[in-house]
Amino acid sequence: MAVLIIGEVKGQTQAGYDGTMAAVGEILKQAPGHILHMSHATEDGWRVIEVWQSKAEATQWFATYVAPNLPPGVRPRRTFYTLHNLLTSEAVRLALDEAALLTRE
Repeated sequence: MAVLIIGEVKGQTQAGYDGTMAAVGEILKQAPGHILHMSHATEDGWRVIEVWQSKAEATQWFATYVAPNLPPGVRPRRTFYTLHNLLTSEAVRLALDEAALLTRE
C-alpha cells in the first residue's frame, strides 16, 4: 500500500532545499514508486511531504540520492504513514499509469 512521508528538516533553508532539488529533482521524477512531492517553509526549517507506492522504494531512493546531497549537519526527521486511501484526479492517474508503463519497458 502507498505511504505518506513527512520530513521535518530543522535548520534547512529554501536555498538549501533548492540546491538539493537541483541535484535530485529530475531523478525523482523518474523514480520507481514515486507518486508526489511537495514542500514548504516552517518556523524552524523546511517540511517535505511525499507519497510513494511503498516504504521500501522511498527509503532506498532517499539513501541513494537525497542523503548524499544534503548540506552538512542537515538530517530530516522522517515519519511514515501507511495510507488507507489514495484518490487522484484522472489526469494524475493517467500520468501514473504512463510512468508505470515506461518503467516496465
